[in-house]
Amino acid sequence: MYRWRALIVLGTAQFLMVLDAAVMNVSISQLVEDFHTEVTAIQAVITLYTLVMAAFMITGGKLGDMFGRRRMFITGLVIYGVGSALTAVAPTLWVLTLGWSVIEGLGAALVLPALAALVAGAYHGRERAVAYGVIGGLAGAGIAVGPLLGGWLTTYLTWRLVFAGEVVLVVAIVALMRWIAPEPAPERHAPLDLVGTVLSVVGLALMVLAVLQSGTWGWLQPRNPPFTVLGYSPTLFALALGAVIMWVFCWWEQRQEYPLVRLSLFGIPVLRSGLLMLFSQNLVLLGLFFVIPLYLQVVQSLDAFQTGLRLLPVSITMLVASLGGSRLGRFAAPRTVVRIGLLVLLIATVWLIGTIKPSLDDVSFALAMALLGLGMGLLASQLGNVVQSSVGGADRSEVGGLQYTAQNLGSSVGTALSGAILIGALATAFTNDIADNPQISADVRQEAGIRMEAGIKFIPADQVAAALATSTVPPDQAAALVDSYRRAQLDGLKAALLAVAVITVAAAAFTGKLPAERTTEQTAA
Repeated sequence: MYRWRALIVLGTAQFLMVLDAAVMNVSISQLVEDFHTEVTAIQAVITLYTLVMAAFMITGGKLGDMFGRRRMFITGLVIYGVGSALTAVAPTLWVLTLGWSVIEGLGAALVLPALAALVAGAYHGRERAVAYGVIGGLAGAGIAVGPLLGGWLTTYLTWRLVFAGEVVLVVAIVALMRWIAPEPAPERHAPLDLVGTVLSVVGLALMVLAVLQSGTWGWLQPRNPPFTVLGYSPTLFALALGAVIMWVFCWWEQRQEYPLVRLSLFGIPVLRSGLLMLFSQNLVLLGLFFVIPLYLQVVQSLDAFQTGLRLLPVSITMLVASLGGSRLGRFAAPRTVVRIGLLVLLIATVWLIGTIKPSLDDVSFALAMALLGLGMGLLASQLGNVVQSSVGGADRSEVGGLQYTAQNLGSSVGTALSGAILIGALATAFTNDIADNPQISADVRQEAGIRMEAGIKFIPADQVAAALATSTVPPDQAAALVDSYRRAQLDGLKAALLAVAVITVAAAAFTGKLPAERTTEQTAA
């Protein structure tokens, strides 16, 4: 048990890093009420948190190389704790934004790359595979438990207690840092590439912002953007500008003696494959966790706590599979385990599509969610270890920054892509349904078309019925419109889940360069 003490500290930190984002997502309605603001303002706060983490993750990894992973881990935790304390007592929205989005985001950008490297330094061979399995399982558990914990506290007490509790956890983790063995003093002769830092931060921020806001701004035709470019949505322009800046960043890095990121690392096939799989894993996971709560809360009218309970099977089986999957390394290669995980994930997603019905089948839904956690756990048990074991000890902070950048980008794309497909399928299904419905007159169809061009939202059908009740639409036609909207909701959800299933199949293409040998007792560096 003594040798696993470090994992207790590092695993708790990993759980902490993902917990409050999940909590914030289920507390949006209460935050709107507490700060007397709008949903879009709270969504902007959540978006900024993701932006800060994704933009500064590479820099956080480099600082770990320069000043020591252990030191950056502690520094990041202290910064994160300060942000949590400020968030817990935030009297206004701008203080909440400063505490949670900015300060906590910067703290996480220091903690996570150092955490990945510290795990790799503390464990070797099969023990490292087990350690990364636990870390991956706890990350998934945080995503799944967050809505349950946040929903209960928000419903019965206050969301502020989550952030107050985080401060206590930070203090406990820092107090137990002696359980992590000291590391050799780092070499400090290499200066920080400030130009590369600015280019990476701006480029990644623009790309993540464009993807995250695509559901609000629209990809090409503007929905509700703050401005337009030549009459088009700014989404693709921001994405293209970010890509150009990242190209300039790569050009700059190739000419530096001490680059922020050594692009030669991408020439390592195992590392490249591992990063692509981490991107795909988070794309699928966050895509599912965007769609499933909508089905439970909007279609089935469950509250935040009831939604969290329905997500609990994912958390349990993901943690179990993460631990068990790492032990499979004795009998199967990481490539085989990951491919099995993708197959299980595909079966679970197809099963979930079958559960999307007007009434919730709790047993079938719970079994599908448990299978989903099993597939995700098998992926989590392998990928962190594969990425970190593909390089030597000196490169692990840098690779940790790349690892969590890939994961954050996957999370952003997964959320935005699922949302865009959901809304697009909802609009198409609703249009087709009312076009074929003889109960709805041509005038009402025309009016509905005009409203959809202004933007369609995924809202409870009861809200649609309430809006129609105050309109000039005849009651019988209003009822027919509501029925069409209910059917279109289910079609939109199924389309988004089907897209996730397709992405899961496509992700198999990235597994070819994963290790084909079983994990040994030696470090696979």
